[in-house]
Amino acid sequence: MSAANPYKGFLCLLALALWMVANTAFAWVYPEHRDIAVKAVEGLDPARRAVFDSLWRDARLTHEKRLCDLGADPEQGVAPACIDWAALTAIAGDHSCSSQDLTGTVLDSNWILSVADVAAQLKLDLSRIDVLPPTTQVPGSKDAIQDLKRRIQTETASAERQNALRNADLRLQRADPQYATRAGSNNAHFLLPRPRTNTSGVEYAALTMKSGSEISAVGVYAWYHLSAMQKATRLGNEKLAPAEREALARAMLFDEAFGLHFLEDVFSAGHVSGTWGDTAQRKGTHDYYNGAGLEVFAWKGSSDSMVLMGDAHMQPEDAARASASVRTSIEQVLDAAAGVSRAANLPHTPSAPLQPDPFDVCKKNIIEQRPGPLRVEQTDAGYAAYRADLREVLASTPVPGLGPGLGAMPRFRSEVGPFVGMSGMIDGRAIDGGFTVPGNGFIGGVEIAGRVGLGLDGVMSDSGDGLVFASVGLRGDFASTNSIADTPAAQVGGDLTAAIPARTAVSVRLRMPFYLVPGDLLFLAPLYFVSPERYQNMAVVAGNGGLIPWQSGMATRAGRFQFVLGRELGITFYGLIGDDRVIASGVAPGGPERLIQYKSIQFDMPILEYRPYRAFSSNQSTALLFQLFAAADVPRSASVVSPAGDPLPDLRTVWSIGLRMVFDWRYYP
Repeated sequence: MSAANPYKGFLCLLALALWMVANTAFAWVYPEHRDIAVKAVEGLDPARRAVFDSLWRDARLTHEKRLCDLGADPEQGVAPACIDWAALTAIAGDHSCSSQDLTGTVLDSNWILSVADVAAQLKLDLSRIDVLPPTTQVPGSKDAIQDLKRRIQTETASAERQNALRNADLRLQRADPQYATRAGSNNAHFLLPRPRTNTSGVEYAALTMKSGSEISAVGVYAWYHLSAMQKATRLGNEKLAPAEREALARAMLFDEAFGLHFLEDVFSAGHVSGTWGDTAQRKGTHDYYNGAGLEVFAWKGSSDSMVLMGDAHMQPEDAARASASVRTSIEQVLDAAAGVSRAANLPHTPSAPLQPDPFDVCKKNIIEQRPGPLRVEQTDAGYAAYRADLREVLASTPVPGLGPGLGAMPRFRSEVGPFVGMSGMIDGRAIDGGFTVPGNGFIGGVEIAGRVGLGLDGVMSDSGDGLVFASVGLRGDFASTNSIADTPAAQVGGDLTAAIPARTAVSVRLRMPFYLVPGDLLFLAPLYFVSPERYQNMAVVAGNGGLIPWQSGMATRAGRFQFVLGRELGITFYGLIGDDRVIASGVAPGGPERLIQYKSIQFDMPILEYRPYRAFSSNQSTALLFQLFAAADVPRSASVVSPAGDPLPDLRTVWSIGLRMVFDWRYYP
């Protein structure tokens, strides 16, 4: 292996991490998806509910231990012993890539119940948190105390939500190692932007569903809803053997649940705002509208608007709107399966398979042509019925924003991508003596540095830290407070007799996350060529606190705390600028002191980081950080300047612990 390979591997790590951050954006979190489906099933009329329950009983046969007795159990809590049908809509897309994959995951995997347990706990955690507007949207008032109280409440709620999501994401990643990277290759969970202002609902639906179109939430829903409907026509028109009916009912219900995940996504604010823009814009826009809300109109043309929220911010009205469309979709499938006549009926499709649909939404980037017998063309007899069914479901869904150009919704960037920046630091540290003498003291310094790196904050949530940077700077140290000797002359000698006189230096600093031990992602970079998936998962885990997630961020209303030991290393080269000299005692007692010229290298590692402030504009960020750090100053290249010929004393390593204040500015081009 050549010496350049680790460096190439490091570049691969950066590219992979950036790719994962750019594309890993979910809509509603697991419990929100499930709640929408539960509400939809509970709203079914008695006749359709009876059909649903009967089909679910058929689907459960031979899988009673894994599939719950109730298809939608509103009372299910933490540590569930089984998976109900409503949970399938949450597992779809985020924890599986196709209905076929969903079926295998739910029926056969050892980890899906752990995922359901994490989701149930997240639901409890989120239920205790108020949904409040961001601080920037809190209106001012003449009552300063009330205004401050509102802002504190907003910041507290935001911190609690970040911590709840952090805990859930870390547990989900451990239970399902592909969680953060599964849906990373396309925009299947998002709505395509409208190409023009006069695009009708029918035109938009056709645009998203036609073969060759970019994959999107509406296109995926339509694909899987049609798959479920075609299977349902067999149940409504054929006399099947018990085993066939069981398999077909299960495949139909799993197909529909998989499609409904993406129909539910349509009602998430961050997914309505569109997919266009660069990496940072897509993620920033998604995150902003999810928390701030988005006013939209529905395709059915009502003059009433609605305000949507997004991931982990779902309000009762969000669930009600989404569940109404989900219920309409379910009703169509149930009617077809029961042989109930509707205004437009999809023709009997005897070629519909007994197996769940295999269309992979994680890897496909376009909507493909359906297999011949299952294809629905505009010239087919069933096309009008299919279009009518979709129009009925999609009429109440939100109209997406326009694509780039005039009238487009404002875009927001996140701190994702390459940046250049500067940092200013001031620190003070307690030292255990000097290079030539023991005795505690104190020393301070200032530093200014230029930085280049990649902003990869929050692979899965704001608690993450995938930041990578390298910096070069200039540093100046004041003289230490302790002296070379405990004598009156030494005490008043100032810089001349300080244990460590004032110095200037060149500093470099490197920061990157790690999986288990510092630097492991760099040294394990060749693993990417052997097992890319495993290396990706390691990078995701590293960016979110590491294998032992003690380095994930902890949000509070007063700022963000994070243990960072091993993520950042600073190296300061003293003696490169000017001559650093220190006085040592003489060879013989009472003899002349020796003047020592030396160089040294100081290694420092931050331990705990506190960030009380961070602000981000369209392409610049500023942050104020406080770091508790430890350092070791190692002397080297020492020589005796005078008296000439005297032996060199043993210079000791100076250990210290200190507190640093950092002002960090970045520009994202």
